[in-house]
Amino acid sequence: MQAVVKTPRIEIAIRGEIPPRLLTVLEVEFGDQIQFLAEEDDERVDVFETAWYTNVKAKITSGENLKIYRQNHGLTQVQSGDMLGGLSRRHISNLEHNTHPISSDLAQKLSRLFDVSFEKFTS
Repeated sequence: MQAVVKTPRIEIAIRGEIPPRLLTVLEVEFGDQIQFLAEEDDERVDVFETAWYTNVKAKITSGENLKIYRQNHGLTQVQSGDMLGGLSRRHISNLEHNTHPISSDLAQKLSRLFDVSFEKFTS
C-alpha cells in the first residue's frame, strides 16, 4: 500500500507495510488530504461492482437500513420517532428489528428525512 499526502508545502509518500499507528497519525493530521493507493501490482476494483458488495447489499433489510441511517444521522429512536410524526421508541425499534413492516407512506417520510431513495426502506 502507498499513502500519499500533498498540501501546498508538504508532500509525503510512504510505501510498503504502513504501521496502523502511523496511519492514524496521518489521518488525524491531514484528514481528507490523504490518499491511499494500491501498489502497482495490486489490481484496483470498484467495490460496488464486486460479488461481495452485491451479496451484502441483498442481505440488508429495510429495518437495518433504518437503523443505519438513523445512527449515521446521530438520532435516537425517540428523536427519529418524533421527526416521523410522533412514533414511539418501541415502534421504531420494532421497525428496525423487522417485527413490523415499513409502510410505503413511512418509507416516503424516511426517504425525505434521510435524503435517500425510498426503496432503501421497502423490502
